[in-house]
Amino acid sequence: MDRRMFDFVRGVPFAALAFSFAAAPAVAQNADREELAAVPAAIVTEDYLEPPAHIAAAVLAQTGNRVSLGNGDPTNTWFLQTVSDGLPRLESFAKPHLNLGAWRIDPAAYRNRRLTTRNSAGFQLVHRDGQQTIDIEVPDGARVSGASWSPDGSQIGFLAHFDDGTHVYVADASDGDSRQVTRDYLLATNVTGFEWSQDGSEIFVVLRPENQGPPPAKPAVPETPMVRLTTDTENRLRTYFDLLEDPWEIETIRYFATGQLAAIDVDSRDVERIGPEAMLSSIDASPDGQLFEVSYMDGPFSYIVPASSVGSKTELWTRDGTVVEVLNESELRESAVNNDDDDEEEDEAPEKRSLTWRTDGGPGMMFLRRDAAPEGDDEEQEEEQEEEAEPRMDRLFFWLPPYTEDSIEEVYAVEGQMQGVAFDASGDMLFVTRRRGGGQNATVTIHAVDLNAPDEEYLVYEREGDTELTEEPGALAYMSGPNGGRVVRTSADGSSVFLTGTQYFENPDEDAPRPFADRVEIMTGETERIWQSSADVYESIETVLDRDMNEMIVERRSPTMYPNQYYVNLETGEDRQVTFNEDPTPEITATHRERFMITRPDGFESMVEVTMPVDWSPGDPAPPAMFWFYPSEYEDQEDYSEGFERFNKNSFPNIGTRSMQILTLHGYAVVEPDLPIVGGDTPNDNYVQDLRNTLASVIDSIAKRGLADRERLGLGGHSYGAFGTANAMVHTPFFKAGIAGDGNYNRTLTPAAFQRERRYLWEAEQVYLEMSPFLVADRLTGALLMYHGMDDHNVGTHPDHARRMFHALNVLGKTASLYMYPFEDHGPATLETTMDLWARWTVWLDTYVKGEDPRLTMQDDGADGGM
Repeated sequence: MDRRMFDFVRGVPFAALAFSFAAAPAVAQNADREELAAVPAAIVTEDYLEPPAHIAAAVLAQTGNRVSLGNGDPTNTWFLQTVSDGLPRLESFAKPHLNLGAWRIDPAAYRNRRLTTRNSAGFQLVHRDGQQTIDIEVPDGARVSGASWSPDGSQIGFLAHFDDGTHVYVADASDGDSRQVTRDYLLATNVTGFEWSQDGSEIFVVLRPENQGPPPAKPAVPETPMVRLTTDTENRLRTYFDLLEDPWEIETIRYFATGQLAAIDVDSRDVERIGPEAMLSSIDASPDGQLFEVSYMDGPFSYIVPASSVGSKTELWTRDGTVVEVLNESELRESAVNNDDDDEEEDEAPEKRSLTWRTDGGPGMMFLRRDAAPEGDDEEQEEEQEEEAEPRMDRLFFWLPPYTEDSIEEVYAVEGQMQGVAFDASGDMLFVTRRRGGGQNATVTIHAVDLNAPDEEYLVYEREGDTELTEEPGALAYMSGPNGGRVVRTSADGSSVFLTGTQYFENPDEDAPRPFADRVEIMTGETERIWQSSADVYESIETVLDRDMNEMIVERRSPTMYPNQYYVNLETGEDRQVTFNEDPTPEITATHRERFMITRPDGFESMVEVTMPVDWSPGDPAPPAMFWFYPSEYEDQEDYSEGFERFNKNSFPNIGTRSMQILTLHGYAVVEPDLPIVGGDTPNDNYVQDLRNTLASVIDSIAKRGLADRERLGLGGHSYGAFGTANAMVHTPFFKAGIAGDGNYNRTLTPAAFQRERRYLWEAEQVYLEMSPFLVADRLTGALLMYHGMDDHNVGTHPDHARRMFHALNVLGKTASLYMYPFEDHGPATLETTMDLWARWTVWLDTYVKGEDPRLTMQDDGADGGM
């Protein structure tokens, strides 16, 4: 094709754009200018484009800042807000980065790449009255993330990202003035945040090693061929595309992952380095800052699994770096087969379970440990001895400084096994959770125990295994405790606990879910409902402001009410709005919507939702329609229908920057059908049939209702929805255009299972072949637009899928285009890409769905029919 047709208005990173147009029988790539003149410029222009103004405005409107009073200081007076300046820019994504076996970093700044690409412009404090605000000072030239309150609420710490590194800044909560606390740049490749000490005097971070040399230089000449060996046994690994390539990549990970734990004095900025240098992956400081639970990458890396599968070790370190105990060791996870010997080893040497810092305000840690099982010569003998012996006890222990076996103190013991324990804020009341049975049918109980009189337990919560959704009792409410950990919320006098949950109803189309809060008397179990959402507006508790749950921030929404928050006082009855967020696209909210069931020829019923064009009214001509869908697998009708039990008819329409509902501003109805693929344990045996029959039934239904013109239909989807789109266009003749993003088009390239398909290619060869649109691309009807992120790291959707599919369609003379977006992963993120996609999408649909292109033919081309 004549490249002079392309528009080079701006110098931008190369956006690989390819295209193919079918004439009868085909149009060669070197078509002349006269023939190209009929092709809209937005289809072929090599530049980042802008969509129509009304589309651009709707997309950008979704990126505004929305106030939410959810991240409060300890008194819930001031609330921390992140200030966004919209979608991230391509410039930040284009900064050099390394992808080392799916371990992605910004090497210039020694940090995780996500901190470079996904960050914010600033922070703001909002008073709980919704009126007063304080802007947090951000250093010049920095982007920010990871803000957190100091334990006393007087300061806010946050990460400030510069081109060459990341520092921790601390702001005064009274006026927003900030200052740099760290003298040296962080190492933020694995540990991407910091922790406060409980008294707020220190922060704990990971720093780059002292006197660290330059990173390993990539050999100019390869020093080894690629060497790979299979594992010893059958190994059902996923189809990973991002794998380590050579020894240099492994050494580079070791270099950029190695750092040192450090304590930074917030006032003096003095630095105390702690322990040895290691490839630290997580740190968890004790409330007093004297002990650290540290995890680090350990052991060899692999060339057949991502870098994150490397072995690891978790240890307890003292302030001087002494290893108190090795808590956990895991080997390289190079096999998909589990080691069945783990449970036996646990019985031989009972391990500390649920090890964590004490939440009752005391020093040290707490853990559970069950008595060892009786010993026997074989499993049958062990079971007999266990039946005859005293019941095995499960025990709660405190592990106190100096963290030796002699400093372990028993707190409570029960027969059987505890699933978990929690304290109240006083530390005097213990809550013991037990679980009988497995999965969703397990019976769960919570008993309260007064440790001053531990002989009696009080039942405060019970959920039977066969409890219906409409009878769900909720869950125990928690709050922040004296050590910053999570403790059970009890009333100020300690006599009650609280349950929060959602009440569901038999017919959700008539009765919307209603969140609630209950007060439960500990000694008697008597329950009182103290608050519940109204029936016509969905209300949810955002923040509880006082100990007794008398004051709270409640969020309200409905299909026509944009979410906002209200101060509610249950004692005084005060109820006032405190946030004033505005609907960014009220015209889309107000447009006509319908939701209904369709029935396939096989009798299966599924749901479809239709959003009509803005300003359309019943009785108006049927508009063109765009389908957007994502197939899902189910065992049977009951399995599918369970999803409707939680339907919320009072929810507000969820619209984002890539929501197809934005097309309602452009004259399209948007059809969002469920696409159930059904068939017990092997639903994909029916994939093509269920896909075809569901779409045919949806089209019949919406056409009969006058909601869409069946002669002007497009469809699309992302990821597995893109896969479904390509399949629909090769197995049905219904659609004039399709949009497929970041898809897989050849299932033979994911031979070891995908989605819910658990069989190998060699076990279900016909299924894999029938589900691969690439293999029957000659049957494609309609015009297919494909887009794909050039850095798509998702398992199973390597960018080569799009390139190969485009090549096949071009060979076959089909009408198709391909837009490859630099630096984008599995899902468009940047402003430039998002706007360009909308420009391409609208022109593509206008040309092939609304318009009459003489080169577009809709013959069957051998495609299967509708039923």
